[in-house]
Order: sequence, then C-alpha cells, then structure tokens
Amino acid sequence: MKGTERRFTVAQISDLHCGDLRFDAVLLRNCIEGVNEARPDLLVVAGDLTANGYRDEFREALEYIRAFECPRKVVIAGNHDCRNVGYVHFEELLGPRAGVLEFSHGGSCGKNLSERVQVVAVDSNKSDLDDGEVGRHNYRFIEEGFSSEVTFKVFVLHHHLITIPGTGRERNIVWDAGDVLEVLRRTRVDIVLSGHKHVPYVWPLDRMYLITSGTASTWRTRGHIPPSYNLVEVDEEEIAVHIISSADGSRRTEVYPRWWCHESFAEYLR
Repeated sequence: MKGTERRFTVAQISDLHCGDLRFDAVLLRNCIEGVNEARPDLLVVAGDLTANGYRDEFREALEYIRAFECPRKVVIAGNHDCRNVGYVHFEELLGPRAGVLEFSHGGSCGKNLSERVQVVAVDSNKSDLDDGEVGRHNYRFIEEGFSSEVTFKVFVLHHHLITIPGTGRERNIVWDAGDVLEVLRRTRVDIVLSGHKHVPYVWPLDRMYLITSGTASTWRTRGHIPPSYNLVEVDEEEIAVHIISSADGSRRTEVYPRWWCHESFAEYLR
C-alpha cells in the first residue's frame, strides 16, 4: 500500500453459523484475534450469524461480535438468520436489518484533506428461502443513503450480485441483481461487501469491486478453500484485499486501483 500512514481498514466477516454442527469456536477466536490486531476502522458482519435463526444462536453470535474491538460495527442478517422467523430475534438483539453509517478518517483521496466514508446496508433476505432480493422498495433507500458528498462508498448485503467461481450450479444470486448493479453504478459505489457462498472472491466490475468473504468460523467449506475473513485496506490510490485463513493465519492479497481517485478517470468522466 502506498499510503499506509493514511489508509483506513475494513474487516469483513460472514457466515459464522453459530449453532451449526460444523461451527468451530477456535476458528472464530482466531478471527477475532486477527481482526483486533489489525485495529480496523470498521467491522462488517455480512450475515448468517446463526444456523437456524434461533434466539440462543443469536445470543452466542452477539457475544462473539462484542469481542471484536472496533469503533464501528455494521451487522446484517443472512438467509439462515431469517429462518424460523429469526429476523424478530435479530432486530431485538442486534437492531435494524438496514441502515446508513457515515464517518471521517484521516486518509485522503486526491486533494481532500480527509476521507469521508459512507456505508449503506440492506436486507436481501426472503423468509425461509436461500434466495435473495434487494427489492425495488430499497432502491431509493440506497440512492438517498449515498446522496452525501463523500469520498468512499461501501454497500453491504448478504447475497451475491454476480456468480462466484467454485460454488457449483448457481442458484442464489440476487433476483434483481441487474437493477441493483445499475443503482450502485449510478451512485458510484466503490466496494460491495457480501457473504453467503463461503468462498472469498473479488470481482472488479465497472469501477467498483464486489468482494465476498468466506465462512469465518465453520468447516462448511468448498474443496480446499479454508475458513477465512477479509481485511480491506484503502489508501489514496489502491484497495488491497487480504483474504486470511481463520485456521492458520495464512493470507492471500490482491491489490486494485482506486478508480474514483485517479485524475485520468476524472478526466474520462468529463
């Protein structure tokens, strides 16, 4: 990273699945330790906190989430959390399933003296179904959420908007993915954070990056892909995505240009 002294960091975890037979508390403790060591500016928990949406599973997940030492946390529900009317327990224990967060950071983009980060999170779940849909009723919410003059925009949902390699036959892509992508393109979103498939991956798409995280704390994995979480580091010119194994701490890093900050791209827009 070129501007490490002025970067900000987002920790992205998902698919904890507390209560699942393949849940492993050691993996989650490793994840918590690694995230706390990185001291992120924002923690995003991208859904599926539980196995079946039961209240005791939410309580267990909440205790783990509280152990993450981060000044800002965005937690959304996943399809497993909405089983058995689990969204009621989610709202009572963790709060709303959609929201907007805005904060400043000491980093910079271009001539701006400080980074202004905006996060919009929505609920893409349909009760007792694995499929997801953002829904037309949320499009205006997204547009209004991203209406402020900020330098970095983060969109959060549980389901994926584009097919993830290594996940077999595609069944659960968001039903209205095309319309959602158009809304995000129009509002100039920088990164989209999601979970659901238990496979970490980054899709560069029309000057934004769609970043999925693996399962942070279960052995419900695919092939040789380990349980993992992401650290996303952002500086003046680049976005680095670190995919970190919850099992042994090994990591894979991918670095991408930060399009909206490049003068050449600003010239292209004109």
